[in-house]
Amino acid sequence: MDLPVMPPVKPMLAKSVAKIPPGMQYEAKWDGFRAIVHRDADEVVIGSRTGKPLTRYFPELVTALRANLPQRCVVDGEIVIAHEGRLDFDRLTERIHPADSRVRMLAERTPAGFVAFDLLALGDDSLLDTPLAERRAALVGALSGAREPVYVAPATTDTTVAEQWFEQYEGAGLDGVIAKPLDLPYRPDARLMYKIKHERTADVVVAGYRFHKSGPVVGSLLLGLYDSEGALQHVGVCAAFSMKHREELVAELEPLRLADVSEHPWARWAEEEAHESARLPGAPSRWSGKKDLSWVALRPERVVEVAYDHMEGDRFRHTAQFRRWRPDRTPESCTYAQLEEPVRYDLSEVLSAPPSR
Repeated sequence: MDLPVMPPVKPMLAKSVAKIPPGMQYEAKWDGFRAIVHRDADEVVIGSRTGKPLTRYFPELVTALRANLPQRCVVDGEIVIAHEGRLDFDRLTERIHPADSRVRMLAERTPAGFVAFDLLALGDDSLLDTPLAERRAALVGALSGAREPVYVAPATTDTTVAEQWFEQYEGAGLDGVIAKPLDLPYRPDARLMYKIKHERTADVVVAGYRFHKSGPVVGSLLLGLYDSEGALQHVGVCAAFSMKHREELVAELEPLRLADVSEHPWARWAEEEAHESARLPGAPSRWSGKKDLSWVALRPERVVEVAYDHMEGDRFRHTAQFRRWRPDRTPESCTYAQLEEPVRYDLSEVLSAPPSR
C-alpha cells in the first residue's frame, strides 16, 4: 500500500455541547464502529478508532468497499448494522470474534454497511489540510456512484434541518448530531468537532459498585430497573465522580453492603449460563478480556436519578451520569415503564437521503 495518508490514522473527534451551534455543517451521529478505510487498488485496510485493524471482522465490507470506493483513497466513516429499520449496536459487537468461521457466518446473516462522512486522501493527494467544505464536495463527487451497502452520510448547513434530524433520527437508532466548522482541516485524534446528544433522566436502583482502578474508592455504581415480572435487571453503570466523591460514596454505602452475596438479586452473576435469562453485571465479554469484573453487592434500597442519552435494547447505551439521590422514591417504583421511547423512524429514510441538503 502506497497512499499519501498511510495507516494507522486515528479519527478526528468531537466534544459535547448542549445546543446545535450555528454556521456549521451538520450530520447525524451514527451509532456504530468508527472506521478509517485505506484503499489502494485491491488492498483494503479498515482501521478502528484506536488504529487497530478491523478488516478481518468485516469481510463483506472489504468486497463492498473495493466495488464502491475510488481506486486510491482514505475515507473516514462508520460501520453500522441495521435490523428492523434501525441501527443495532449489539449485533455489531458480535462481529468481534476470534473464530473466522463465526465472523463469516455473521457476515452473511447480518451484513454490515459503511457510512462515509469525510475524505482524507484521494489519488496522490492528501486532504488533511483541506477545509471541510472542500473535502465534503470531493467526498460526494468521489462516491457519487456508490451503492448499498456503502453510503455517503447526509449533511446540511441548515440549522433547521439539523434540528429536525436531531428529533427524528433517534427513532432510527442514531444518537444525536455532529457539527463541523466549514473551514476545519482534518486533525487526527483532536476534538475539534461538536456533538449534540439527547439527555434524559431516570430513577434507578443502586445495587452494587465496583472499586476504582486507583484503590478502595468507588469506581462506578451498578444500576438496576425492575422488569414487568418484578425482577431487578442490570441496566448499566454510573461513573465519572470526583475523587472526593468516590471516597464519600464508600462510607455512604457501607450500611447497605451485603456480607453474603447469595441474598442479592444478582447472586448468580459469576455463572455464565445465568446471563442467558437475565441482565446481570459482569457478563462475559470479548471486550473485557482479563479485566476484573468483581463488584461489591449492596442491598437494593437506594434510588438515584441519573442522566442518560439513549437505550440499547434493555440497557443504557453509554455510562449514565449521577444527578441526585432520590430518598422520596422506593426501589420497587423504578421500572422500565418510566423510560421515554423515541418515535420510530425508518433507517432507510436516513440512508436514502441526498448526500447534501
